[in-house]
Amino acid sequence: MSKNILVTGGAGYVGAELVPKLLNEGHKVTVLDTFWYSDESLFKSSENLKLIKGDIRDKEIITSSLVDITDVFHLACISNDPSFDLDPELGKSINYDCFEYIVSEAKRMGVSRFIYASSSSVYGVKETPNVTEDLSLEPLTDYSKYKALCETILNKYKSDNFTVVSVRPATVCGPSRRQRLDVVVNILTNHAINNGKIKIFGGEQKRPNIHIEDMCQAYIQLLNAEASIINGEIFNAGGENLPVMKIAQLVSEVTGVKTLDILPTDDIRSYHISSEKIFNAIGFKAQKSVKDAIVDLKSSFDNNLLKDSLSDPKYFNVKFVKDSLL
Repeated sequence: MSKNILVTGGAGYVGAELVPKLLNEGHKVTVLDTFWYSDESLFKSSENLKLIKGDIRDKEIITSSLVDITDVFHLACISNDPSFDLDPELGKSINYDCFEYIVSEAKRMGVSRFIYASSSSVYGVKETPNVTEDLSLEPLTDYSKYKALCETILNKYKSDNFTVVSVRPATVCGPSRRQRLDVVVNILTNHAINNGKIKIFGGEQKRPNIHIEDMCQAYIQLLNAEASIINGEIFNAGGENLPVMKIAQLVSEVTGVKTLDILPTDDIRSYHISSEKIFNAIGFKAQKSVKDAIVDLKSSFDNNLLKDSLSDPKYFNVKFVKDSLL
């Protein structure tokens, strides 16, 4: 059945791939985004697509964007720890301060389902072989802390008529219409192809990853899932859990680049998330591997789709926020 969906942050890394898939499923989609990293030409025009250039902190824009909406994907945020840390007050205002208003207004205006993009970074450092959703949260940064607090806020609004679900994605990788090259798989691939060496920060820390195609599929399955199965639930969504050094080896295998540049890191996050719960609940299982993401990225580079990939700030959230917003 066709839905009328609002995607906040719909012009972001994941949103830019999710929106066309929702349109292909026959839904009407409204994108609310600042379009900091791109412009409206990111999407092909469609009678079922509405683009709103605006800020989620603007209450009037939130209210007007929610008219006739049936379902919400809330993806908008200052994404990742380093970007957040550049201006913690800016990050808090976007990632946390306005969140409860968005949720409460969505419920008031008759939205039936609210899907929130949290983060698997809320777990912090875990020695447990498989990190499951019932483990305690130990966020190491403000970014992670506010992601966790928003999950709690969202669940306060759960009701029979308002289905809420939080998703804790692994680190997303692979090509997108709004490309990011500041996440681990994409970083290593970019440097291998365009710098002739694979730059590794640390190496032993484990990283959960998920191909962007699989991330979109997880969201679509949550959109279509029986409300009683997912209402009030929190789900990890991951694919492969690999040490950074293993990712580097896969990059070397795909690209043929053998030079490894190993650098120290103060990023001590290391965890291995379980995606068993989301599989048992709605049957979601990642179909693409980290190697697939590297191959897909290499294809984008080979086809000259990612120009100035070592220097253009639009690929790097920290650079962009520092250069354009601060």
